[in-house]
Amino acid sequence: LLATSMLLAPSSAGAQDWNRFRGPGGMGVSDDKNVPETWSDSENLIWKSKLPGAGASSPMVIGTKVFVTCYSGSSRTMKRHLICFDKNSGEEIWQKSVDAVQPEDSYSGYLREHGYASNTPTSDGEMVYAFFGKPGVFAFDMDGNQKWKFDVGKQSSNRRWGSAASLVMYKDLVIVNAGEEGRAIFAIKKETGEQAWKAPGAALELAYGTPVVAKLNNGNEELLISAVGELWSIFPETGKLKAYKSLNLTGNITPSIVFKDDVAYTFGGYPSTVGQAIKIGGSKVLPDSDVVWSTRIGSYVPTPVLYGDHLYWVTDRGQAICLKADSAEKVYQQRLRGLKTGGRPFYASPVVVDGKIIVPSRKSGIFVFAAEPKFKQIAVNKFEDDSEFNGTVAVSQSKLYFRSNAYLYCVGNK
Repeated sequence: LLATSMLLAPSSAGAQDWNRFRGPGGMGVSDDKNVPETWSDSENLIWKSKLPGAGASSPMVIGTKVFVTCYSGSSRTMKRHLICFDKNSGEEIWQKSVDAVQPEDSYSGYLREHGYASNTPTSDGEMVYAFFGKPGVFAFDMDGNQKWKFDVGKQSSNRRWGSAASLVMYKDLVIVNAGEEGRAIFAIKKETGEQAWKAPGAALELAYGTPVVAKLNNGNEELLISAVGELWSIFPETGKLKAYKSLNLTGNITPSIVFKDDVAYTFGGYPSTVGQAIKIGGSKVLPDSDVVWSTRIGSYVPTPVLYGDHLYWVTDRGQAICLKADSAEKVYQQRLRGLKTGGRPFYASPVVVDGKIIVPSRKSGIFVFAAEPKFKQIAVNKFEDDSEFNGTVAVSQSKLYFRSNAYLYCVGNK
C-alpha cells in the first residue's frame, strides 16, 4: 500500500508476476529496470484496451495474462466483472460477470469516490481469486471457469461506503478483510472454498486496509492489519489474536500496513490523519515501549511505500511526503506541480520501480518523481482519457500497467 524477502508470496507465482495489490509481498517495490519515465498516447504506449466499466482496483499480472476488475450498471442493475487480457497484445481473452446482491449500497457520498470495484484480485499462479464485496469471494481457473464462491456477509458499514480491501494469500489460504460486509477477516481454503477460520471484530467496520503477512527476522509470520483504534497481529494459520496495540487512528482506516525489519508502519484516521511505527513480535498487549514513533503527518487513502531508509507517499490532497523511517523526521513535504485544483487528487498508492516513484492522480496525469530523500519531480504523463485513474500501477518485465475508469494501459520503452 517492500521486498519480497520480507513477506511470504505464493510459492507458485512467477518471478515476473505482479500477483496482488502493490505487488509480491504487498510492499509496492519492484526490482524491474529500464522502465520509461515519460509516456502518452503517442509515446511508449504498447497497447490500450477498452474496459466494460469503472473501477479503483489495480491490474494483476500472472504469466502472459493481465487481470482487472470493474463494474457496470447502476446499484440496482449492477454487474461486477473480472477480465483477462493477453499481456503482450492487450487482446481480451475472457470476461466473467457477477450480479450484485440487492440491496446494494447506493451510489452516493464517499462511495462515489471509488465505486463498486475497488478490490484487487490475487493469484497463486494456478487460480485467480476475486473479491466482489457483498457477492463474496470467487475462484476461477486461468481459463475463466468458476471453481467456488464464498459468502463473507451482506452488511454495510454505518457510512455505507462500500467494499475496498484486496485479497492476500498465505500458503493454501485466501485471506480477506470483509470488515464492511461481515465485520471479520476470513481465511478460505483455496482448493475447496471452505472457511478455514474467522477473526471477527467490531473495530473492522471502518477498516478498509488490505492485511499484510509479515515475516519477522526470527522466521515467525504474523498477519497484520490496522483496525479502527487498534493494530492487530493474528496467527495466520488459525486466525487467533496474537497481540494488539491501541493506536491514535480514529474514524476510518484506509491505508494498508507497511512492514520491514520487525516494524509495522500504520497510517490513516479521520478527521486527522496520523502515522505510527510499532515493533512487532510481542504477544497480548504490546507495551508503549514498542512504539518507535508517532507523527501527525499521515495519509488518508494512499498507502506509503518504504524504500531504503525512507517512507514516501502522496497525500490525497496532492503533497509528496518523505519521512525518515527510523524517526519520522520530515525530509520534505512538497506539493506536486501540475495538479488540477480542488477535490482529492490522489486515490492510488505509490510504487517504486527503477529508482522512481510512480503514482497516478485521479484527473491530472501519472506523476513520476525520484525515490530519493531530496524531492525531484521527473514527469507528469497524460493520456487522452478524461476518466479517473484510481488504481495503483502494476509492474512486470519492465512494463507498467495502468487502469482508468475507461481503459487498461500497457507502457514500456519502445
